[in-house]
Amino acid sequence: MHTKRLKFAEEQFLAAYPGGFAHPEIVAIGKKHNVNKLSDFCQEAFAKNKFKHTEQILEDWIKVISRSSMISMFEKPKFKSFINTRNSDEKKTLVDGLKLALHGKHQQGFELQLELLKIDKLAKWSIISAVPAYYRLQEEIFVKPTTVKGIVNYFELEGITYKPTPSWEFYEKYRAYILEMKKHVSPSLSPNNPAFCGFLMMSLPT
Repeated sequence: MHTKRLKFAEEQFLAAYPGGFAHPEIVAIGKKHNVNKLSDFCQEAFAKNKFKHTEQILEDWIKVISRSSMISMFEKPKFKSFINTRNSDEKKTLVDGLKLALHGKHQQGFELQLELLKIDKLAKWSIISAVPAYYRLQEEIFVKPTTVKGIVNYFELEGITYKPTPSWEFYEKYRAYILEMKKHVSPSLSPNNPAFCGFLMMSLPT
């Protein structure tokens, strides 16, 4: 990890926006993304005791994907169509996968979802990482391909190679890097993981 570049990015960002994510311009940008509102929604909708109701979980999952500013407009209707055209067994498996990802064996849940999402070529990083990222703002991460590739290359994150097809191995290693990088900068740059990754994205050379 290129710590000097990270510290330089911190200096530049705080010089432009004193107070980090408390700066009025950054607060205004943050409001457009509704991260905290979606996090509150996910906390309620995907609490462990809610997973007895498969159809409601799927309906709320569609809502999160459709409301997220971090997901492509092209992927939103495709995800809704994907959910609505699954049979009852597939729906149950998808919901079981999400439950495991949030409340059980995370890797098993991730991979269970992945196999089903491949059916309609919807095995996308943005789709599979969204709900966990909102559900646990401080522990999980949202994987946006173009941003991730830039962060991996610019900050020289060793031992990981980005690939379009999601994998637990990459997710786990990349998340560990993000959590470590947060420790090296001011807390004002990381009120939550989506915000911190936004800071990193804004720091990438154009």
